[in-house]
Amino acid sequence: MTTDASLVSRNPADPADVLVRLRAPGAFAAADAVERARTAQPGWLRAGAAARSAALGAVADALAAAADELAALAVREVGKPVGEARAEVARAVAIWRYYAQAPFEPTGAVHETAAGPGLLLSRRRPHGVAGLVTPWNFPFAIPSWKAAPALAAGNAVVLKPAPEATACALRLAEIVRHALPGQVFDVLPGGATEGNALVSAADVVSFTGSTPVGRAVARAATARGIPAQAEMGGLNAAIVLPAADLGRAAADIAAAVAGFAGQKCTATSRIVAVGAVLDPLREALAEAFRAVRVGDPNDPGTVCGPLVHESARERVAESWQGLSALAGATVPERTGWYAAPTLVEKVPPGHRLLNEEVFGPVAALLPADDLAHAVRITNSVPYGLVTSVHTADLDTALYGLDLVDTGMIRINAPSTGVDFHLPFGGAKQSGHGPREQGKAALDFYTSSRTYTLAPTGAAA
Repeated sequence: MTTDASLVSRNPADPADVLVRLRAPGAFAAADAVERARTAQPGWLRAGAAARSAALGAVADALAAAADELAALAVREVGKPVGEARAEVARAVAIWRYYAQAPFEPTGAVHETAAGPGLLLSRRRPHGVAGLVTPWNFPFAIPSWKAAPALAAGNAVVLKPAPEATACALRLAEIVRHALPGQVFDVLPGGATEGNALVSAADVVSFTGSTPVGRAVARAATARGIPAQAEMGGLNAAIVLPAADLGRAAADIAAAVAGFAGQKCTATSRIVAVGAVLDPLREALAEAFRAVRVGDPNDPGTVCGPLVHESARERVAESWQGLSALAGATVPERTGWYAAPTLVEKVPPGHRLLNEEVFGPVAALLPADDLAHAVRITNSVPYGLVTSVHTADLDTALYGLDLVDTGMIRINAPSTGVDFHLPFGGAKQSGHGPREQGKAALDFYTSSRTYTLAPTGAAA
């Protein structure tokens, strides 16, 4: 949590354990960080592809060597279950290795002129300083999948992490700085003041977080005429068709609802049961939800750890009040900010669970008459990040895919999970601007220029 003057990061499983307490640096510090990065960026670009590739590879090696330490830090600072924390660090390592090869990728093309001698060239060049505003829920992976492509393309980076993930960001910065030239990568702790200042100063902006803040970031960047991408909220649906393996579907959905206490933009919030599958799915889901292990995130068996802070737990607990609960709807009596994985049904139209992202381990079971009805339910919310479809009838699934208005569709898999080498992003209020990750990220962090090469003495 942060105020205008101070920043405090606590262990969600043991709130008395304070990891970071510091004074927020303020808006001028953000402007200074961007100017230092802007001064360093040309040298980073001119060092060449081999130097950038080697530096990113060195970051990957250092992250791999510190994997146990970093996973433990994520467990302690954001309450991520240790199994997920280890997987996140491994993903961060893979991301840096993937983008370490990017400096050698082609940056343009050569074309013939329409008439006469000469050549036309298209070439992609870095913007300058990338301002990255990142959330707390993936404290190593999300900064990595933004910073690595930005750096590979020749940009310098200033990272503004969420206050709740300050310790993770500072440790990541230590590792990255050791491999890169000075001032090419900097971290700016703080809250809204520092984030707004960074958006006002950087040459390209990438944001991940809530929809209201993301839309404000997009407006500010558009007003300045700089490129921006904003990955925002989700109210993701899982569609279960009659041909589904209900045991597998229920297990996948329960994990997507309750894993990391539902604190993922890709978590499942709505479960749409099609036709006669409703009654058996209700029983399978209730059993699967009750089987989810809630507890200490240091325990390898834990799936659902604490929520990130007390206000988050209060918001989750308020969301199920007055509803018919099939599982959960309780707050465990233990130290830390925990909530039981909760499945509700008979949710009235207009209820917040059907319109807002609660960002906790809560999902609503909704009936649908047929696939077309299920698609209408899925598309009825302002968000469009990811939909999971559970069925053994792939023809039916493929028929419905083009009608689902989400950026990602996962068949017979949880809604959670990201393949870092493919584009990531959503539709409607879930995303603004170009996609993240894969080669799409390299396009975002560069601008295209067209050059005309005419022979000496040729007419214009």
